[in-house]
Amino acid sequence: MRDIRNELVEMLKNEVKPAVGCTEPVALALACAKAKELLGEEVVENKMLVSHNIFKNGMGVGIPGSKILGLKVAACMGLVGGKSADGLSVLEGLTEEEVKESEKYLEEHTISVEPTESTDKIYLEVTLKGENHEVIVKVRGRHDNFTYLEKDGEVILDNEPKEITTENKEERKETLMDKATVAEIVDNVEKMNFEDIKFLLDGIKMNRAMAEIGLKEKTGVGMGYGIKQAIADGELGDDIVNYAMMLTSAASDARMSGVKMPVMSSNGSGNHGLTAILPIAAYSERFPQEDERVARALAISHLITAYIKNFTGRLSPMCGCGVAAAIGCTAGLSWLMNAELSQIEGAMENMIADLSGMICDGAKPGCACKLATASSAAVQNAILAKRGCIVPGLNGIVGRSVDESVRALGCVGDAGMSVTDEVILDVMNEMNKAN
Repeated sequence: MRDIRNELVEMLKNEVKPAVGCTEPVALALACAKAKELLGEEVVENKMLVSHNIFKNGMGVGIPGSKILGLKVAACMGLVGGKSADGLSVLEGLTEEEVKESEKYLEEHTISVEPTESTDKIYLEVTLKGENHEVIVKVRGRHDNFTYLEKDGEVILDNEPKEITTENKEERKETLMDKATVAEIVDNVEKMNFEDIKFLLDGIKMNRAMAEIGLKEKTGVGMGYGIKQAIADGELGDDIVNYAMMLTSAASDARMSGVKMPVMSSNGSGNHGLTAILPIAAYSERFPQEDERVARALAISHLITAYIKNFTGRLSPMCGCGVAAAIGCTAGLSWLMNAELSQIEGAMENMIADLSGMICDGAKPGCACKLATASSAAVQNAILAKRGCIVPGLNGIVGRSVDESVRALGCVGDAGMSVTDEVILDVMNEMNKAN
């Protein structure tokens, strides 16, 4: 097998980062903060364009520190007090006074946020005009990836992709994950230097702290809080499946309702990070493990999540938490349970057979319901696969191998559900207009 340890470690460092707030509105706040810094004066006029997926995911989600939902207040927070150097933690540094000032700014100014027809799943374009200057900032591909900066017609940065034509279509750059396999990823993680991946353990502390908020008080939907009460009342068993479900959904409850605390994200999403990390944290609490083993399990979880999202897309009509992150988590859990490679792959195929139809209808408090399902299924399928209970090949979209199954899942989630995504956004828009 290829030795790609260095590349995978670098991927982990790029894709596993602290984030405060739902990543889509955070990305807009970050772009606005950068644009305001470039402008260097008061904003007279603004225009913000975002991809359909960003628009959908940011429409009804809580924003840290504010009781106002959605993208527009996040944009105002970026304009009023955001610092682009803070990256995906751009909202964490705002004071209460700056948050109030941002809410007042929204009341007093017209904020233009519209979906654009860009084919990129992650795309943001912020244009600001002042009395003397005009700037354009673009983010593409990743939530914190600035690809274009312009001030007064002078281009400061241009990492925009080439226009794809029939002549250069074949020039798409191959990614590390295009030719990767599950076996190769697991093999390389097992050989990694512990010091290179030790930082992943910070994600347990961070995400566990968010879960504690959701367990102590009923925030958002109150999924985790309700599960905790049901366990105390004897209506649910206090087993590892329900414990993982309780922790993960409680963290989502708190995060999606706008609690101003960081979580460790995975592949550009805080909720992905909750799903990829907390069931593993739950298992290691109930069945104590050495830190090094937990770190390797987390590395497998994050990298398998990245592997799947390489084929489904960065943002997808499928729920990335219920599909990509949960499959990554079940792989990490299986490894932590001392499962054989065939059983790790089997747990993943069980998940593909189980949750591949879960749709993404935007970031919101109700995501806690999806994370409850995803986390419990991740634990359950790892346990079952270890006992040889595995969906056979050529069963629906489950293929002859786990890698074939992942590519089939990507085909369904990307090309197959593109129309579904448009319909979901249309339905959500109509419902919001009615309100």
